[in-house]
Amino acid sequence: MKPIDRWLLAVAVVAVALSPAQRVAATPADAAVKAEFQQVCRSIRDSYDPFYGRRRLEEGLRLLEADAGSAVERALLRGALGRERLKLGQTEDAIALLNQALALAIEGQADESALLDLRVHLGLAHLQAAEDENCLLRHSAASCILPFNKEAIHQLREHTRLAGDTFLEIARAYPRAFQTLFLLNIARMVSGDYPEGVPKPFRLPEGAVEPEVAFPRWLDRAPELGIAVVDLAGGAIMDDFDGDGLLDLVSSTRDPCGGLKAFRNSGNGGFEDVTTQWGLDGQFGGLNMIHADYDNDGRLDLYVLRGAWMGQLGRIRNSLLRNQLNESPGGFVDMTRPAGLGGPAYPTQTAAWGDYDGDGDLDLYVGNEDPDGKSYPSQLFRNNGNGSFAEVAKEAGVTNDRFAKAVTWGDMDNDGKPDLYVSNIGPNRMYRNNGDGTFVDVATSYGLTQPEGRSFASWFWDFDNDGDLDLLVADYESPVPAVAAHYFGLETVDNRPRLYRNDGGSFSEISRQAGLARPMLPMGSNYGDLDNDGWPDFYYGTGEPGYETVMPNIMFRNVSGRRFQEVTFAGGFGHLQKGHGVAFGDLDNDGDQDLFHQLGGFFPGDSYANALFENPTTGSTWITLRLQGVTANRFGIGARIGVRIVEDGRPRTVYVLAGSGGTFGGSSMQQEIGLGSAERIDEIVVQWPGSGTEQRFTDVTPNRIYLLKEGQPLKAIEVPKIVLGSIRTPN
Repeated sequence: MKPIDRWLLAVAVVAVALSPAQRVAATPADAAVKAEFQQVCRSIRDSYDPFYGRRRLEEGLRLLEADAGSAVERALLRGALGRERLKLGQTEDAIALLNQALALAIEGQADESALLDLRVHLGLAHLQAAEDENCLLRHSAASCILPFNKEAIHQLREHTRLAGDTFLEIARAYPRAFQTLFLLNIARMVSGDYPEGVPKPFRLPEGAVEPEVAFPRWLDRAPELGIAVVDLAGGAIMDDFDGDGLLDLVSSTRDPCGGLKAFRNSGNGGFEDVTTQWGLDGQFGGLNMIHADYDNDGRLDLYVLRGAWMGQLGRIRNSLLRNQLNESPGGFVDMTRPAGLGGPAYPTQTAAWGDYDGDGDLDLYVGNEDPDGKSYPSQLFRNNGNGSFAEVAKEAGVTNDRFAKAVTWGDMDNDGKPDLYVSNIGPNRMYRNNGDGTFVDVATSYGLTQPEGRSFASWFWDFDNDGDLDLLVADYESPVPAVAAHYFGLETVDNRPRLYRNDGGSFSEISRQAGLARPMLPMGSNYGDLDNDGWPDFYYGTGEPGYETVMPNIMFRNVSGRRFQEVTFAGGFGHLQKGHGVAFGDLDNDGDQDLFHQLGGFFPGDSYANALFENPTTGSTWITLRLQGVTANRFGIGARIGVRIVEDGRPRTVYVLAGSGGTFGGSSMQQEIGLGSAERIDEIVVQWPGSGTEQRFTDVTPNRIYLLKEGQPLKAIEVPKIVLGSIRTPN
């Protein structure tokens, strides 16, 4: 086999514990942690990793120097090198190589599939170059959001038009290639050549990417607030980390050479970059992260998840970061190893906190991936109550032994014990809590294994406000062309999320009746209340690693618990960049939830800026509860809250599961509860997790923030209203 053949084959193959009696002491952060992750960065960059590795490109460049072989062989080499350079962000060099490859392929009369592949990647390279010079270097609040307004039209249009020309050439040869047709329409829109630049047979149907219904448009405030951090795919959390009563922002990035970012809410309309001050700049990588108070000290800690989709190279340890912002030495301190979480490192991007044994502290379930048939069991870490954990998954019967993509805790049968759902590539699991430290998988008997191909983000919630927990499971099986075909009015596959309605002892799958039967390909996602009506809505951040995966992120509004109505384009949520961590929270203390969205792709050349959408809702009724457990865990994760109201003269109850929302992004732990047009609150009922304490409060004044301490009366809290952008704190 020739050297070039071996190299091309390689490209194709890789394409895609402590004494419970003694509390653990924190140790100051030092250079050792940063050096550890810097070494991980170097080793991955110097590898054949299909996302970040440079070894393949270096070997290919040596082959290019020889420039041997037939015209087709030389074309294939240049084409493969062009794709490698595109992945690594060397876009102009990629375009030059792909142009050379296409010319040689035509000269050598290469087969049709090779020519098509080169043209597709050339079009994608031009589109990426156009995004880099317009959407990143000239980033604005309107960049990449469908439907495009005048501000979103590219100022520099050479690459944009070349991308459109290339996609048009492909469309003429393959008029049913819906993925290419969608890219053609997008390219012509942002070049200002739409609709004339797209022949009518290839044009999106009228209204395909226009507002679906009347709905207020949300604006991305991140650019003007200085928090539009450019990163690859990662996690997002919105919460109060420094204890000043204001919600801060933390994001991570999958990039093994990129660190966490933190922005402190200054309280005057701006944010301060406190990444270094909080000791987070030495924590590299992390496709996702979750937050909770694991040691019940009243401060929210972080758990960073690493190695997802990377197989053996993804065996990078996670990080448990203890919040010491108000004590010496300050910042977040890496407690992974002292806490007993530094054992075998498995690739993962999902974990969830829950008090499964009811002892008042939070346990941790980590859903690990199982690539290439390796034995990477999921892990259950029981909290010892002293800052350390014991791994008990095998004894508890929850090792899963499948490719986990999401995990979530919820009491599915209202017996007071949290159960565990694991969303897998393969059949999903529902582990029912036996109450004795063990679980049994009842997914098959309850009909909860679907979708069995590739499912993704999942969560418990009470979407219909009937007092029991329902389950939403995202589908990740949809091929990209099927998602594109949807926008042309065609449904080519039956891939859809599964919405399981809890009927009080059994579940009914109602995704079709609820208006969710369509391919979507969601990754990061979470739920919140867009319009403060007390019915939880949800946001799907869509995409997959390939550059061709350009599709809108999707927002669904809950219509009175009966169905979901898409408001993607009406609300300005149709961002085309790959969507990851999603977090809801009331950043400006006006009673409604804003939205923080971490955006960016998997390859170094596919980074993007994070978005912060401000909620424009006015005139609604609401209440915010800051839970403080005493016997229960400190932030009341897993508490069940019912707010009985009178709205338009009729009684109804809004139910909430306390926690951080979905499984890819962390919403605020303060429970921000919309109450629609309620005239009054008749009663609030809180069932605390673990302790079994139930409290009732009557005649509560709405439109206030309250401290709800277990066993004590409600206490109103005065907070300042914030006008975002009124004063920006310099970074």
